[in-house]
Amino acid sequence: MTPPASTAGTDMDRLLKTQSSRPSAVTKSIARRATREDPSSGLRVDLGPAAVLAADDEDRAAANNREARLAAGSPTDPLRPDATLNLDDSDATKDLWVRVRQGFQLPALEDELVGQHERYYASRPEYVQRMTGRANRYLFHVVEEIERRGMPAELALLPFIESAFNPQATSSARASGIWQFMPATGKDFDLTQNIFRDERRDVLASTRAALDYLQRLHRMFGDWHLALAAYNWGEGNVQRAIKRNLSQGLPTDYLSLNMPAETRHYVPKLHAVRNIVAQPQAYNLALTRIENHPYFVSVPIQRDMDVALAARLAALPVDEFKALNPSQNKPVILAAGTPQVLLPYDNAHLFVHNLTKHKGPLATWTAWQVPKTMRPADVAKQLGMPESTLREVNRIPPKMLVKAGSTLLVHRSEQRERDVSEAMADNAMMALAPDVPPLRRMALKAGKRDTVRTVAKRYGVSADQVASWNKVGTSARFKRGEQIVVYVPHKGKAQASRSLASAKQGRATREAKLDSKVKARKGKTVVASAKKGSSKSRAGASSRNARVRVASAR
Repeated sequence: MTPPASTAGTDMDRLLKTQSSRPSAVTKSIARRATREDPSSGLRVDLGPAAVLAADDEDRAAANNREARLAAGSPTDPLRPDATLNLDDSDATKDLWVRVRQGFQLPALEDELVGQHERYYASRPEYVQRMTGRANRYLFHVVEEIERRGMPAELALLPFIESAFNPQATSSARASGIWQFMPATGKDFDLTQNIFRDERRDVLASTRAALDYLQRLHRMFGDWHLALAAYNWGEGNVQRAIKRNLSQGLPTDYLSLNMPAETRHYVPKLHAVRNIVAQPQAYNLALTRIENHPYFVSVPIQRDMDVALAARLAALPVDEFKALNPSQNKPVILAAGTPQVLLPYDNAHLFVHNLTKHKGPLATWTAWQVPKTMRPADVAKQLGMPESTLREVNRIPPKMLVKAGSTLLVHRSEQRERDVSEAMADNAMMALAPDVPPLRRMALKAGKRDTVRTVAKRYGVSADQVASWNKVGTSARFKRGEQIVVYVPHKGKAQASRSLASAKQGRATREAKLDSKVKARKGKTVVASAKKGSSKSRAGASSRNARVRVASAR
């Protein structure tokens, strides 16, 4: 089942499109001379000098150009940095699917669910085309890493099951990336997750982490089917299921364990995809051809750089740049936290070439740490940027304060020109708090029948708050005269005195009403008793008179 695509990048998309559609005063356009089609991506790329037009301020432009020349290193294959890439080599032009089939190692799974999922995919050829087309960018790298570790090639197909090879996919349980790492599991495998980047979506980092995890699970269970079940369900759950079967004298293989429906279908889905890849014609399906060479190379980044500028220098649409570098959460690449960007082969060389000619600023954004708890409007005023932009790029909801120590993305200025430090790039966090008036402590004495809930209602707070302040349960009652602590919005002394007097008067009024009701009930009881006694007296006298009359008659 394919998780729903994340909507977290929507705000950044809008900012990037705005930024890329409005060139800065320094950088107006890129002059191109000749193009050819990149064999790995099919994109038309610039092979000419691509010099950026001269800046108004020649001195500043020259300084920017010196920085730009040092901003990136030479493109390399991220898995084989010392190898020379030759995209016209005979091996490079072979079909990658042939190589995948040759690496299949998993034993067959005799289960009717395999056939059920084969029929599902066979009846959706367009969906299969989209999945395999999306895998075109990433599959070669995954296969290379799997072969280097000697693992079954079927594992390269696992992202089809997890995310349909969509690096932006995010599940309702907050799993993310092509390998669908949960936040806690991602941290266990050193995948950085902060306001600037989420390495669960980084293709290189998440593939390394996923294969590390699968290898660990295989060592734990000694069986790839059980390792896959544990990847989906958790190793602790699989271990407990095995123990239950052992205690009952039952087999402990994958098909014999009692597991949730999702895990029960997980491995059969993988086998269904494996069978389709092995013989697509048997299911009347066609797989998108993927050539046997890297779709992307890595370019070391040594200076902070706007995403929109990086895409423009590489002659790539922003969406394509983001598809290859999906871990970016903000419209700027921080060199201290992102050591490299991934680009198609020709675009990578074009990027480096254009960068040496660039005379404008590399980044228009930087990070700023909030010195004290502040309102976004005050931050925007202090930094000289629109409040709407500050809220949008940092995703600050209305009626919230930014707490001290938080890191915000802000516009660069002459006072904030330095690149973001490694400590901030790796540890940046943002904490928010409701924008409510400051609270003051108020102690009062409990009246008759005061409870946590009545006090909460009286002062407009929650029962949980009153219980927490007084270290009691939400259903607790207070003894008369017992001290109660509440926190109320801070007011002027006169207003606070009036509020306290009003609260006391209200309590006195309620107690007087309760007393009068009690007295009224007691009065009714006395009157009723008197009436009952009087009635009995009259009945007794009448009875005696009757007996006297009877005796006289006798």
